[in-house]
Amino acid sequence: MSTIKRQLPHPSELFEQVSLKKPEFNPTTRRLAAALTIEDLRKIAKRRTPRAAFDYTDGAADDEISMDRSRQAFSDIEFHPSILRDVSHVDTSTTIFGGPSALPFGIAPTGFTRLMQTEGEVAGAGAAGAAGIPFSLSTLGTTSIEAVKDANPGGRNWFQLYVMKDRSISYALVQRAAAAGFDTLFFTVDAPVAGARLRDKRNGFSIPPVLTLPTVLNAIPRPAWWINFLTTPKLEFASLSSTGGTVGELLDNAMDPSISFDDLDEIRALWPGKLVVKGVQNVEDAKRLIDLGVDGLVLSNHGGRQLDRAPVPFRLLPEVVREVGRDAEIAIDTGIMNGADIVASIAMGAKFTLIGRAYLYGLMAGGRAGVDRAIEILAEQIVRTMKLLQVSSLDELGPQHVTQLDRLVPSASARGLSIG
Repeated sequence: MSTIKRQLPHPSELFEQVSLKKPEFNPTTRRLAAALTIEDLRKIAKRRTPRAAFDYTDGAADDEISMDRSRQAFSDIEFHPSILRDVSHVDTSTTIFGGPSALPFGIAPTGFTRLMQTEGEVAGAGAAGAAGIPFSLSTLGTTSIEAVKDANPGGRNWFQLYVMKDRSISYALVQRAAAAGFDTLFFTVDAPVAGARLRDKRNGFSIPPVLTLPTVLNAIPRPAWWINFLTTPKLEFASLSSTGGTVGELLDNAMDPSISFDDLDEIRALWPGKLVVKGVQNVEDAKRLIDLGVDGLVLSNHGGRQLDRAPVPFRLLPEVVREVGRDAEIAIDTGIMNGADIVASIAMGAKFTLIGRAYLYGLMAGGRAGVDRAIEILAEQIVRTMKLLQVSSLDELGPQHVTQLDRLVPSASARGLSIG
């Protein structure tokens, strides 16, 4: 039996084979560097954020079926790579709604953003600008239109609009966004009333947060969040702060069950940029909107936060693309937690995607640096997925690269039904 000759390592040879990692003393930098996925950022966010604020971000409506199905839809795909293609360089850039984006995703509009972490929309807008992607500000944002412009002066800013019961408030916001140079308006149509956010109700969630014994006990291991919250400007709907009323009254006023296609005409007359309708959930509405001249659509079920058991945007995408994809740019959101999800969406015909929770997990995990890390993670995953599929540009992606595997399919009787 042969034996291996052993010897003491020579110091010079030892250092050739082993290197010492330089220690990182900044805890935030250390945590973020160790995060390799959006799920890793989520776990950090959960540890560092009070439960009510985290659950507001992480949760969805009713039994959260829409959110779970939307995420599952991206798991239920099969990629089909090509071979022997030169992918030494991959181009992730695209154009969307009349302008450029360095990556095929942007930051979705989110409400109450400074509740999650005090840097809020300023961190999101700054990170988006640095990455060369668009940032979207919500009507219910906690940073003003003008402050977002200051945070992202050279980048693309988009504004998401709820048509409020007091139409003059909505119209004034449209005019302010236009004056600040925002180039795209998201007219959101899937929120005539608020969805049933059961996590929020169980947590006694409110804006601003109310201190109760459970709140205090939950806050004890998260002092940094409370220090930031208590030593920065008060939490409010920044773009609505001059309109009067309490936060609760403004929230109730923001969602109006009387909105109709007539409101689309009014907004179109006021808005000089690209007009995109967000919250489209069936083919017939998509066709009607294109006939009415909108510039684009966002297929969305509001992150599963409105109607539970709503259509899954990624599942709806191919049919909408077949019907109207030649006439308008189509984006999707909901359920995107990996760059591979974004690649699959582009392959199935989306022109663009939006990330909401993925960005907010980064924000809660580390403020601006956490948002930068979320974007970096997704960008790395997009590039790696494209290289493994052996495509060098987004234009090369197509349905031949992705199969949506069947898990939830309509029954035979449902397939025979017609709508309209």
